[in-house]
Amino acid sequence: MVATRVDEKAVWDALAEVPDPEIPVISLVDLGVVREVEVDGERAGVMGFEVGNRRSRIAHLERLAVHPAFRGRRIADEAARLFQRHLFDELGYHRLQLEIYGFNERAMRHAERAGFTREGVRRKAYWRADEWVDGVLYGLVAEDLDVDS
Repeated sequence: MVATRVDEKAVWDALAEVPDPEIPVISLVDLGVVREVEVDGERAGVMGFEVGNRRSRIAHLERLAVHPAFRGRRIADEAARLFQRHLFDELGYHRLQLEIYGFNERAMRHAERAGFTREGVRRKAYWRADEWVDGVLYGLVAEDLDVDS
């Protein structure tokens, strides 16, 4: 399942304008299956997940949105690492997976920087903007993070 597009205006309206800190402190605020990304105590974005398979402990990641004022500083990368550790270490998931539209190069670069492995492509899986587009599949298992630690 490809993450549905969030109502960006609602997200941005909810996010406060913030100064550009030199050394940000990034944290996640638990809102259930959605986590709010905070930078130095200011809301900077959201990310979420849903249970992909309870028995096999698979979480499907989705709904990543970062306020434009925070883009380009790798805030999403650090938030993703915190989120991964939370899902693996605190919630007991074994595998994290996500799917990205094939035209979204920025999101694919982010997934790879965050440690995900490209696992495959669902060819012409989604109808978007009057054409069929691919869904690119990514996965990460707990052992992947342990190797890098």
